[in-house]
Amino acid sequence: MAPEPANKRRKLSPPTSNVPGFAKWNLEQDYEQRPRKRKDAKSEKLPVKTAEGWKENQRQEPEVARQEQEDDADSFLASGDEADGAEKDSGVADLEPKPKPAPKPRLPPKEEIRQAKEDLARIAGNISEDPEENIGQLGSLAHIAESENVTVQKLALGTQLAVYKDIIPGYRIRPLTKDDMNAKLSKDVRKLRSFEQSLLGGYKDYVKSLEKLASDEKLAAVATGCACNLVTSVPHFNCRNELLAILVKKLNTRHLTPEGVKCVEALEQLFRDDEEGHASLEAVSQLTKMLKSRNYQVHESALNSFLHLRLLSEFSQKASTTSVDRDQSQSNPKEKMKKKDREFRTKRERKLVKERKAVEKEMKEADAAVSYETRDKNQAETLKMVFVAYFRILKARVQHLMGAVLEGLAKYAQLINQDFFGDVLEALKDLINDAEYSLHASEENEADEEQKLDDGARRNAVRESMLCIITAFALLQGQQDVVKSVNTLHLDLNFFITHLYRTLLPLAMETDLELSAKNSEHLSDPNGLPVTTSEGGKAKVNVATTTVLLLRSLQSVLLPPTGTRLVPPVRVAAFAKQLMTLSLHLPQKSAVAVTGLLQQVTKTHGSKVAALWNTEERKGDGVFDALSEEVESSNPFAGTVWEGELLRMHWDPRVRDSIKAIEGNVKEGR
Repeated sequence: MAPEPANKRRKLSPPTSNVPGFAKWNLEQDYEQRPRKRKDAKSEKLPVKTAEGWKENQRQEPEVARQEQEDDADSFLASGDEADGAEKDSGVADLEPKPKPAPKPRLPPKEEIRQAKEDLARIAGNISEDPEENIGQLGSLAHIAESENVTVQKLALGTQLAVYKDIIPGYRIRPLTKDDMNAKLSKDVRKLRSFEQSLLGGYKDYVKSLEKLASDEKLAAVATGCACNLVTSVPHFNCRNELLAILVKKLNTRHLTPEGVKCVEALEQLFRDDEEGHASLEAVSQLTKMLKSRNYQVHESALNSFLHLRLLSEFSQKASTTSVDRDQSQSNPKEKMKKKDREFRTKRERKLVKERKAVEKEMKEADAAVSYETRDKNQAETLKMVFVAYFRILKARVQHLMGAVLEGLAKYAQLINQDFFGDVLEALKDLINDAEYSLHASEENEADEEQKLDDGARRNAVRESMLCIITAFALLQGQQDVVKSVNTLHLDLNFFITHLYRTLLPLAMETDLELSAKNSEHLSDPNGLPVTTSEGGKAKVNVATTTVLLLRSLQSVLLPPTGTRLVPPVRVAAFAKQLMTLSLHLPQKSAVAVTGLLQQVTKTHGSKVAALWNTEERKGDGVFDALSEEVESSNPFAGTVWEGELLRMHWDPRVRDSIKAIEGNVKEGR
């Protein structure tokens, strides 16, 4: 017999309520009493007989599932996402990963670049047209800069640079605090603060990207160029330390890269244009820390940038603490104005203008006082760091930086404290002794010394001696107080004078006399004097020829500033005799320069050296010793300047003219 059919369960509906509306409808209780279907419940359908035997009836299972879905859909407690057709979370982790959306097909490189140019131009134009309204589009520029195409990245970095330079205000933006965020503000102030914070956030992200890309081989040049441009164009704005760190990092090697050259030029321009001194102080601080961490094994250009600081050019005119001497033509411009050209004002108007000018004058004086104090403080700290770096390099005897250090000390000699003069001169003496020892050692045993000294050290030994002499005399000539108290300080310069005298004759045998430290020949001016100017007209640092250094040293010894110290006749005669002999062996340009210097010496000290040009006048017995190591013991007045007869027949007409001028000065001095 077939089994009896089971009674079908009738679907119950919620009981109706006589109360209108849902005010007294217990929703949770009605939902609880509704029947539910369980997944693990056994099917109550009658079995079906098949060829394999009796099996459960599964034909109506989809109908049951559909009924369950309809019941859940009819439920008024279903979520809004499920009602909208969103996928339901079954609570069980999916074993099979969901398929990821297919990436958009990438455009060809040329098409991508063309589209990027259009987008960048459109966005940059919108931001520049109305920065406050379109400041949010800075994120679009940053998003384009993240492209995988290197050309698009370069274009995006350049576009961001131009946009930020255009919209950056002339002041620093202060980050907001909690109190500022909770404060009640007007609509205009709130809008301005929103713009400033958006600008500051985008600018910080841009600087971070530059710092990251500066180490990338493909984008290092563009990123470094953008950082240099920001340092020179907007040095007052935020993130200045981060930008300076990018520049300083490029200078921590012995060999300067093209990016490093850009960084040096940017720092030099920053030093020249900085008025208050804040940016210069931060840059010098980072540079000195980098030099110390690298044990001063860097390129000399990093140190030469200190020579562009505005430590000497701030006070170009004579000034005191209370007033500045100006030209009389600019002191009272109203005196030049005629009476008919003056504007007519009533008595009351003149009184108001006078009061207004008085108030403006007080405001300017207050601003100038604050600016002067700030600038003086910043420059004092900057100068302190520079001198600390110079003295440490002198103490460490860093060979390849000696020229830059000595030139820096010579330039800032008048700013050095008097108490350090003795230590500086002792250091200069040690440098000269070391250079002289290296020259003698190379002559005695060249094979052994070639392993210890490189070509640059041997070649620059004479140059370092000349720079030491120039620096020593600059230290004394730069400060009048020190010159007056030389005897009390016991600063002996005879060591430097004697060394210069012993160096004159060996210089005639130098093959690179008219070459700079960079082994590049210099140009000459119309008078034949070697100059220290590059082809572009920009003066370089530490590239003076040996002849130029010799002339600067001789001018310090023979032609000191007026009123500083007297030059003994024996010293002038000894140097004049040696220089005339030297002129016979020098090349053309150097011979013209030395005879020109002798022309100035004889014009100033003609009466002291007139005896050298007269064979019948002698002021002593004995003979002249040209190889003497001491100036006074050479007995110069026992000899005559016979070299002048040969120089009269020199093939260069400028040398012949100089000799005639020298003889004329001697005749006038008798």
